[in-house]
Amino acid sequence: MTVPLEDADTARQADAPWLAAALRSCRDDTLATFALVDRSMAGWAVPQRDTLNPPLWELGHIGWFQEFWIARNPLRFAGVAAERQVPRLRGVRANADALYDSSHVPHHTRWSLSLPDAGATRAELAAQLEGTLACLRESDGSDAALYFFRLALFHEDMHHEAALYMAQSLGVPIADARWQAHALDGAGRQLSFDAGSWTLGSSGTAFAFDNELAGLAVQLPATGIDSQVTRWGEYLNFVEAGGYGQPRWWSEAGAAWLATERPQAPRYLRRDGLQTKAWQQWRHGAWQSLDLNHPACHLTVHEAEAWCRWAGRRLPTEAEWERAAVQRPADFGWGQVWEWTASPFQPYPGFEPHPYRDYSEPWFGSRRVLRGGSFMTQPRMRHPRYRNFFMPHRNDVPAGFRSCAL
Repeated sequence: MTVPLEDADTARQADAPWLAAALRSCRDDTLATFALVDRSMAGWAVPQRDTLNPPLWELGHIGWFQEFWIARNPLRFAGVAAERQVPRLRGVRANADALYDSSHVPHHTRWSLSLPDAGATRAELAAQLEGTLACLRESDGSDAALYFFRLALFHEDMHHEAALYMAQSLGVPIADARWQAHALDGAGRQLSFDAGSWTLGSSGTAFAFDNELAGLAVQLPATGIDSQVTRWGEYLNFVEAGGYGQPRWWSEAGAAWLATERPQAPRYLRRDGLQTKAWQQWRHGAWQSLDLNHPACHLTVHEAEAWCRWAGRRLPTEAEWERAAVQRPADFGWGQVWEWTASPFQPYPGFEPHPYRDYSEPWFGSRRVLRGGSFMTQPRMRHPRYRNFFMPHRNDVPAGFRSCAL
């Protein structure tokens, strides 16, 4: 029986033929999404913001990353034992490291780089993918030999999601039904868990990201946690009660964010001018009526925490979230939006960085953990052990939350 490409456990254990098909499919999605940007924005020009990258740089970086860790890497089959600093082989573009290495090319300089044009970038992407697939055919099929192919697939999936929420922020219409939010089936319920121990993280078999290892045993209290994420109809009760103007609901960091940004409502929402009690949402480059059963989305962690204080609730820790997702998969609905947790992004005991050292290590202590996945996430990325992480003020990311009883 053919296993669907979107299965997250399958993706982490994928063999070479599966990976070859997934890498091609992934590249098709990447090019299709950037084609929408190309049609909507003359010259591929985007404003210089901390949350964006120039689209041509993004495309070039995707191909560079894949080639750097696979075709140019003499240790491509060594897996996590590979040394990052090993001299690289020659690639499709001689100066690619100086253009696309995100570890060494400062973010603010990416708008002034002399990048190849769109046609040349696409041609290089095609050549780099063929080089990757040629290397894949030489693999012995072991987990070590396939590590960098799985990593490159997930890396491109992450950038594809970033391209989708970049398009949302720039008003580029996205018509593909796969990347649309869907309404939830009414109100959820509270799931109860007894106090007990839980081991966070992955076992280390097949593929795992370095921040999921080596696991962390924790003692959890008895927990009542929502079976689904918070909907707009629930969140907007807080907004309509004047929550954005009442400091008592906001943390010190949240109050500072309010003072700087001065929001009156969540990002991409506004009152309907014709119906004062109705709301509209900016989607696909136009204002549309808001479905109150859609998950509340594009929220900062400050907004999530303020709602929880107002409602007499709290955010779950990532351990509480993971336990619920793993132990009660039929009852615990997730994958509609990334979900803010109460946990700072920190290493588990015994953490050792994988060869791509800048994936996790530089961000410990400065970001907040999100769990799950969103309607913009490739399904094969939605794994219950996966740890996403963003700065608390980010609201361009399709993030929402669920809550726990105090």
